[in-house]
Amino acid sequence: MNSGIDAAVLSLAGLGRLNATSCLVEGPAFSADAAALKASGLQMGLHLNFTEAMGQPGLYLPVSKLIIRAYLRRLDADRVRDQIVRQLDRFEKVLGQAPDFIDGHQHVHQLPQIREALLSELERRYAGCRPWLRFTRVRFQPGLSWSLLAKAKIIEFLGAHGFARRARRYGFPLNDGFLGVYNFQGGEASYQTLLSGWLKHAGDGDVLMCHPAAEAMAGDGLGAQRVAEYRVLAGDQAARWMADRGLILA
Repeated sequence: MNSGIDAAVLSLAGLGRLNATSCLVEGPAFSADAAALKASGLQMGLHLNFTEAMGQPGLYLPVSKLIIRAYLRRLDADRVRDQIVRQLDRFEKVLGQAPDFIDGHQHVHQLPQIREALLSELERRYAGCRPWLRFTRVRFQPGLSWSLLAKAKIIEFLGAHGFARRARRYGFPLNDGFLGVYNFQGGEASYQTLLSGWLKHAGDGDVLMCHPAAEAMAGDGLGAQRVAEYRVLAGDQAARWMADRGLILA
């Protein structure tokens, strides 16, 4: 999305705190930082986008409107397919490889109409070497506040299981559980508490989502909290938690 995010991703990769990064291929920094991302050794996935135009033509809607239209099946099927194809094409052209995994900006990959078109196109392209797909099933997290648990469950209920059923029919692998959902508030102290809990309850094959940035960029409403995430993830305490709990980034 911007150079501050890419700098954080590369730094955390070097520290051994990340094993994968999602690429918003229409973002202004993608091409500029692609070579460094590829050299980082991270898994690289397509962050499928239907909500942030970033100056590009296409089918981009506020996520609330996109959800409603998807569930009413009122999205233009041709435009949905074309947008998926365009973003996959760009990923392959810039990075010179197929994506290792697929997820979605604001989890749009799991919505009706989009998920059917996505899985069909992935099967057409990658039947011989299928990428893994993000499954937003909530990992049980004792002690998580009701408000944050509710947010995580809403994301799950908006399409996780319908997406997973279809993905399994095609033979695509999925992560097991999903962690990292919160309200993007509270600075470093709040994020440190949350991260400790997520790492404590993470299981084999889980994905822990994060949104770090080395600096807050102009126009990014989440910039300050992104920096807080980065500082916690890069800190010595995060390394100790991972070591103490025997966590390995696979």
